[in-house]
Amino acid sequence: MSQRILVAKVGLDGHDRGVKVVARILRDAGFEVIYTGLFQTPETVASAAVDEDVDAIGLSMLSGAHMTLAPKVVQQVRDRGMDIPVVVGGIIPEQDLPKLLSMGVAAVLTPGASSDEVVATMRRAMDHEHSTATDPPTR
Repeated sequence: MSQRILVAKVGLDGHDRGVKVVARILRDAGFEVIYTGLFQTPETVASAAVDEDVDAIGLSMLSGAHMTLAPKVVQQVRDRGMDIPVVVGGIIPEQDLPKLLSMGVAAVLTPGASSDEVVATMRRAMDHEHSTATDPPTR
């Protein structure tokens, strides 16, 4: 059975071309991908992730709201008793990377990430969630 990844656009960001490309990259790599569509809330993403029994969540963030919305998704997942890794991709300033990781985000992908990097990052995030390692995966 293939690993399942939920990809989502949270907030008012209406740019979905990139997330659709990422969904295709992940599908081509053998993952089962569930795309929730535009304008999701942290609550709807967390609920869908639990309902769909996914192994990871990928958030596409281009609106600048990553410091608010990504940690809310992590918290909503935890509030539902799950520890699903959340990977954020998009326009993320370098100085925000350590803050996001300290708030529970499993990894961050920035512009220019290759297809191989996207796949490897998702695999590391899922492997870390199932391992006993203490260091969170990074970019």
